[in-house]
Amino acid sequence: MTCHCRDDRFRSFRAPQEDRTVLVEPSWSEGPALAARNRQILRDNHYDCGGRTLGQLSEQARRDLLHAAIGWTCTYRDVPQYLSDGQHLSDGHSCLEADRLVFLAGHQPQLVHPGVWLKNFALGRLAQSCGGVAINLVIDSDTVKSTLVRVPSGSAAEPTVQSVAMDRHSEALPYEERRVADRECFVEFGRRVAEAMRELIPHPLVNDYWPLVVQRLDQTDKLGVCLAQGRHRLEADWGLNTLEVPQSAVCSSEAFCWFAAHLLAELPRFRQVHNEALGQYRRAHRIRTGAYPVPDLAGEDDFLEAPLWIWTADDPRRRPLFCRRQQDGLLLADRKGWAVSLPLRADGNVGPAAERLHELARQGVRIRSRALLTTLWARLALGELFIHGIGGAKYDQVSDLIIERFFGLPAPGIMVVSATILLPVDRPAVTPTDLRQVAQQLRQMQYHPEKYIHCAQAPVSSRDQQQGDGVLPPVVTAQSSAVELVAAKRWWISLPQTRENARQRCRAIRQINELLQPHICQQRKQLLATQATLLEKLQVCSVLGWREYAFCLYPAEVLQEFYQGLLPNSL
Repeated sequence: MTCHCRDDRFRSFRAPQEDRTVLVEPSWSEGPALAARNRQILRDNHYDCGGRTLGQLSEQARRDLLHAAIGWTCTYRDVPQYLSDGQHLSDGHSCLEADRLVFLAGHQPQLVHPGVWLKNFALGRLAQSCGGVAINLVIDSDTVKSTLVRVPSGSAAEPTVQSVAMDRHSEALPYEERRVADRECFVEFGRRVAEAMRELIPHPLVNDYWPLVVQRLDQTDKLGVCLAQGRHRLEADWGLNTLEVPQSAVCSSEAFCWFAAHLLAELPRFRQVHNEALGQYRRAHRIRTGAYPVPDLAGEDDFLEAPLWIWTADDPRRRPLFCRRQQDGLLLADRKGWAVSLPLRADGNVGPAAERLHELARQGVRIRSRALLTTLWARLALGELFIHGIGGAKYDQVSDLIIERFFGLPAPGIMVVSATILLPVDRPAVTPTDLRQVAQQLRQMQYHPEKYIHCAQAPVSSRDQQQGDGVLPPVVTAQSSAVELVAAKRWWISLPQTRENARQRCRAIRQINELLQPHICQQRKQLLATQATLLEKLQVCSVLGWREYAFCLYPAEVLQEFYQGLLPNSL
């Protein structure tokens, strides 16, 4: 399911193509050992983050993470009881005292497809098998790009796709800030989805899931919070024991503020390593666009772009954060009018700058990690094993280089988990290959119609091939029989091509091909009818066979059976 690129550092991950197939790399059984190796890497590091080692920051960050995750989760569902020692988690310290491994995953709080949702179940099962703690990061710094959801509708024979609105369209804001704009539209979303697909899936999971989402609407008007907490409550009903916490809480912690202050103080070096790693990745994958997998960090005037987003409570539009060194510290700015200074001590200690960042967080200034930095911090400081989907696994190969070159550490390994499961609706047994074969036959009919005419054909004599012997080219007309036309074409094909006869020979063969078309018109009609049928069936397959429908459009029992069959009972 994976293949090597020319640069052995990088791998090309590809989503499983067949229904009910999975990609897990490394294997389930290797997960605990990988987590243990990562723990050793992190324990052995003494990288100086401007006055504190990365190990010291990690200790604090893990305590803060566990405390925040427990505090967040207990507001809407029971905090899971880990059966390894029967101890109920009441605070972060009890987890650390038990020396538990921490397993992490993360995604935006959107309606993901079942292959992405599988990560949450893999996270819980791996942590359970190791007596560890499973924490899913709700990446609420990403923007809400659309509130329209693709929903299959119609019948199995004539399916269509509807775009069902979850909420009224509004400005693209981060999930952290995006409020439900149309309560009635949001509340009725589940009913409208179920109604649209009732002929295809009579009992979709949205019937159970959406009431849980709406219940959270009574406690918060944040769209992403409702979606994430409703899903997490559903996972609890399915026996999944995990914690969750928004990425915004992680970025507001004291440990992350210290880490961010260090990166800002070292931004020229970090930016160089970051952009060089991206360049190496693009060259290995022969990528020409500068925006993939993430853009380079820019430089504008004396400002350097940081791997951070910035917005404020008053202006919640997300924009890049820039930094410029000044005599007594750092100047942070969004290049749109907002700016603030951070103090830096002469000895390189970033403590005062970290305190200023933490104070800004309390004042409503949102400084949030971008994609690469989000998982880089998670892998270096928050836990022993991060579970990625395919997209994250691709861009985090860049993080591997940054970890090695900037921090001087071996990159902790990750696990990649993804799957494909299609809607449980019968689909025609056709593929694009079938259509290509018909297209090839139609092309053959145009340029080699004689292959489709069954008639006795006399061989061309060696004397007939000699135009110099005075043998004239065969004369053909619209009244010529198929046998005569085929024989004439064979004569021209058998005639050796020269510079003098090339044009005449080409025109003659083309004329004969055209004259032969009426003799195969019935076969062409049948083939065109086959082509039209295949196109209709492929259209049906494109609707019913799309792998990225939201998890809540599937029947609950189908997903439960699929996940149960994939995940190991023990490791």
